[in-house]
Amino acid sequence: MTKVAILGYGTVGSGVYEVLKKNRDVISNKLGDEIQVQYVLDLREFEGDPVQEVLVHDIDQILNDTEVSVVCETMGGEHPAYEFTKRALSCGKSVCTSNKELVEKHGPELIKIAKAHDCSYLFEASVGGGIPIIRPLRTSLAQEEILSITGILNGTTNYILTKMETEGLAFETVLARAQEKGYAEKNPDADVLGLDACRKISILTSLAYGKKVDFTDITTEGITAITSVDFAYAKKMGATIKLFAKSVKKGDKHYALVAPFVVKPENPLYAVKGVFNAILVNANMGGETMYYGKGAGKLATASAVVADVLDCARHPGKHLNIKWNDEKLEISPIDGAVRRFFVRVPVTDEAQIQDVFGEVEMLKGVADGECGFITEEMTEASYREKAAKFGNILSMIRVD
Repeated sequence: MTKVAILGYGTVGSGVYEVLKKNRDVISNKLGDEIQVQYVLDLREFEGDPVQEVLVHDIDQILNDTEVSVVCETMGGEHPAYEFTKRALSCGKSVCTSNKELVEKHGPELIKIAKAHDCSYLFEASVGGGIPIIRPLRTSLAQEEILSITGILNGTTNYILTKMETEGLAFETVLARAQEKGYAEKNPDADVLGLDACRKISILTSLAYGKKVDFTDITTEGITAITSVDFAYAKKMGATIKLFAKSVKKGDKHYALVAPFVVKPENPLYAVKGVFNAILVNANMGGETMYYGKGAGKLATASAVVADVLDCARHPGKHLNIKWNDEKLEISPIDGAVRRFFVRVPVTDEAQIQDVFGEVEMLKGVADGECGFITEEMTEASYREKAAKFGNILSMIRVD
């Protein structure tokens, strides 16, 4: 029997408890052993909830119990999750987590501590919720050179953009609806400014190349400037708009970016709607593979945590290695990245546009008093130079 403890009885923690209880027989049949929840740590009381039978308020009660071999850290945030995780690993207890902030900031250190104490630090649920992506990167794709990772990694922003497109609503209107439905936090900045997706692509890039990526090195733009007019242009192009988190390897250089992109139907991510997430991985031998599902939510995320628990239960007293060291992976400035750009400007003579931007694909008759165009491929630095020379750019969205 494998005995586990759950740190935090919030959305994900209660989900982990529910998955382990409801799927107890399924898990036992597949694992060949039973997993028992020995403790749930929380400062609150939960009268009338069966969790009261295993509820504790002191982390030492868990750490001092030698029968507990796996800890599920579902508290979120950096502190005290960081301190509790370090102490658990130092006691030889494997830790499975959904905490992307902790993983992004301290992943290499915590993996090193786990290795030193013959246990594991696993974090499948930290990126993509219920979508298996971290395990494929470290196992199924371990023989591959990863050329690029492109993901819709935030369900809130994908929901907002989908509703803006299909119902013609303004950003602020859809955001308020997302908050009412519980898809967006009261303070939605981490989602709508792209910060959540940035942490996730930082983790995936680190795992793809085995070195630490500082998420502050990644150029990040959110969706707050996207309007219904942008979607009208996208419709004319036969395209849509998505918030992409991208990581690309070109020769010996690595680029990473979080930003809105104009996406055509031939891209597999074009059809990902609503709160769903998807990740497209391009490898040098196997080509493209795509991972799709619910990127968040109580049970989807909890299921991913429990999958890691099963991995630990299958390998008691062993370290499941994840190659991710403290050496920093240099992210090149996006100045050298090459792509096309969708640009909106006040109604201007086409010859004047071409004089600055070269040959372009014009988009007229979409909105009064303006026009749009798609540039030829150019570097980010070249686009900025041309935009500064032209002046009076209404907006720009990159084209995937």
